[in-house]
Amino acid sequence: MIEKVIFYVFAAILLLAATLVITARNPVHSALSLVLAFFTSSALWLLAEAEFLGIALVLVYVGAVMVLFLFVVMMLDINVSVLREGFARYLPLGALVGVVMVLQMLLVLGSAEVDLASLTATAADAGAAETNNIRMLGNVLYTVYVYPFELAAIVLLLAIIAAIMLTHRRRGGTKHQDISAQVRTRKEDRLRMVRMPTDRNNDS
Repeated sequence: MIEKVIFYVFAAILLLAATLVITARNPVHSALSLVLAFFTSSALWLLAEAEFLGIALVLVYVGAVMVLFLFVVMMLDINVSVLREGFARYLPLGALVGVVMVLQMLLVLGSAEVDLASLTATAADAGAAETNNIRMLGNVLYTVYVYPFELAAIVLLLAIIAAIMLTHRRRGGTKHQDISAQVRTRKEDRLRMVRMPTDRNNDS
């Protein structure tokens, strides 16, 4: 009974945080609401005895991705009024995309063709007493889904290389920092002493 109460409490907090993400006027408040939604989702995963997913959600998304997003949002000078101008214009398209996503999730959750035979076989082989979800997930990920896993790793590697290449490319009209020139600088190159005569009439 207590588990159901805790589940409904966390589910209500999750729905409230998700609503604040898309309705908050301040982007910083929206990012903080998303952090709360991730924490609450992690708690729900822990209640469902999926410890690996809950810990991964906190470490990866809250500890890395959302901290980066929060710093970027706080550093950028975002004009909120400009963002609100196209809200009504893109609202039908956004609503259509949202409906399509909901239908896809319903089809996935309601489908009876989801193949969990490999996961069940792994749990049966390992034994109920010695099996945990982390070991089961690792066995399935690196055996049944090893090729999609490697493909996702290659895509992420290409994205990292592309980001590095875009950052270090040379563009005209931009200033670049030369560390060696800054180290070799001297006082005579940056400071010039000027002797100016004083006006005694103004002093009196």
